Amino acid sequence: MRIHFIAIGGAAMHNLALALHQQGHAVTGSDDEIFEPSRSRLMRAGLYPKEMGWYPERITAALDAIILGMHARLDNPELLRAQRLGLPVYSYPEFIYRQSETKTRIVIGGSHGKTTITSMIMHVLKHQKKPFDYLVGSQIEGFETMVELNPHHAVVVIEGDEYFASPIQMIPKFHLYHPHIAVLSGIAWDHINVFPSFELYLDAFKQFIEKMEQGGTLIWYGGDAHLKTMVESGIRSDLKYLSYQLLPHIIKDQTTYIKLSDGQLLPLEFFGAHNLMNMEAARLVCKQIGIETDAFYQAISTFKGAARRLEVFYKDDTRVVFRDFAHSPSKLKATIEAVTQQFPDRNIACLMELHTFSSLNKDFLPQYVGCMNNAKEAVVYYNPETISHKKLPSISAKDIKDAFQHPALRVISDLDELKLYIQSLRNDNRSVLLMSSGNWGGTDIAGIFKV
Repeated sequence: MRIHFIAIGGAAMHNLALALHQQGHAVTGSDDEIFEPSRSRLMRAGLYPKEMGWYPERITAALDAIILGMHARLDNPELLRAQRLGLPVYSYPEFIYRQSETKTRIVIGGSHGKTTITSMIMHVLKHQKKPFDYLVGSQIEGFETMVELNPHHAVVVIEGDEYFASPIQMIPKFHLYHPHIAVLSGIAWDHINVFPSFELYLDAFKQFIEKMEQGGTLIWYGGDAHLKTMVESGIRSDLKYLSYQLLPHIIKDQTTYIKLSDGQLLPLEFFGAHNLMNMEAARLVCKQIGIETDAFYQAISTFKGAARRLEVFYKDDTRVVFRDFAHSPSKLKATIEAVTQQFPDRNIACLMELHTFSSLNKDFLPQYVGCMNNAKEAVVYYNPETISHKKLPSISAKDIKDAFQHPALRVISDLDELKLYIQSLRNDNRSVLLMSSGNWGGTDIAGIFKV
């Protein structure tokens, strides 16, 4: 096939482009800005656009398909020309579905834990030498790309998020996958720019269940009241429902062990109650496709975690720095609880960045109440320029303190002050937890710690 990507630089978009290129398809792409790591990876594959910008003359009737990224606008000149020529235009989730119609589709949804659960399943399947396709939202150790599509594989594992698919397909991505096996890890309101009310957000998950394949299996977190209400309402009587809970475990000498049914303890290379629940969801998925529990535990015992999910970012003799993608209230709370429980004897400095549309929205800020209360040293950073770029009303340090209601919360909005604070963390044996979906205003945090 000859396939052109409009807005090829996105995380999922460029990985799909690389995957299709590796399969032997003729891939081209365009964008008006491309950042790392997309830039280097596209360059190495020979897929980096010769010039930035949009060039409608490159859209011809010889193309078999257009894949449209969310970064493009409705008036994108390449999109308009493709529509005039009558070319097939797909969002990347729609394209992946079309390439997976004959496969067993496993889709991981929920407000938190999607990447980790997907990564765990991928790790186990690879360990068991079971071939599969995948789409995951982060670079995973042992996998060259975040996407693989192979016509010979019978199973595909997909991380399914709620964001809209494309400018011409304003529906949640995970509505397009129609899974045979699905996971819902829980529901906690997020993405206020897409779902301005919790009711609309909740409805997205109801529709996800309604769009599952006939006779499918839904694996859901039994401790979530909203999911419990959905399941007990009889939303789909034809589905098989499997709920999961937190596994029995102990923490000893800064290592987490799960208690197996025969009484043995299995040491893990990751930690946190939320990750133990993620692991149980992954086990149930693997069970549905023929991987027995003993084989699952043997494989998962070597899983080190997903990138930027309680990832050890820096370590020396006196301190350890964790990097985590946590940005929503539920993720923030779970991540802080995990670190404080795993390392109860350490002083831990927790630093998070408000970066997403929701987190910088004054109407959403009260959702953060109490979510950092387990951290004795809590700092929130935000960049006023990011607020301006997102065209949101300004917020103040008082707004943030009033929302979080942490008794000793420090709020930083100046980049120089942020750098000085991070430098101060090098000077004693505190452990550090960095939580953000952004880039800390471009601050070279690794460089500061390695000085």
